Amino acid sequence: MRGIAQLKDYGKIIIKLKDQMDKNNLTIYQMSKLTDLKYSTIKDYYNNEPLTRYDSDVLAKMCYVLECHIDDILEYRLTK
Repeated sequence: MRGIAQLKDYGKIIIKLKDQMDKNNLTIYQMSKLTDLKYSTIKDYYNNEPLTRYDSDVLAKMCYVLECHIDDILEYRLTK
């Protein structure tokens, strides 16, 4: 098991919502209406903005509307 106390770079979460929305020809506005989420929320995920928390309900709604899996929207990348 590895600890992160000494690490400065432990990787990051990449949000790939834009790829899935583009694949389904959905705009941020359309996605907002289909998920019943705020436009600004969808926009932040779409633009891969740095988020301090990931809401499981938000992600579940996105996956449901896009008919995809969570790993189609989120990816962990270890940076070196």
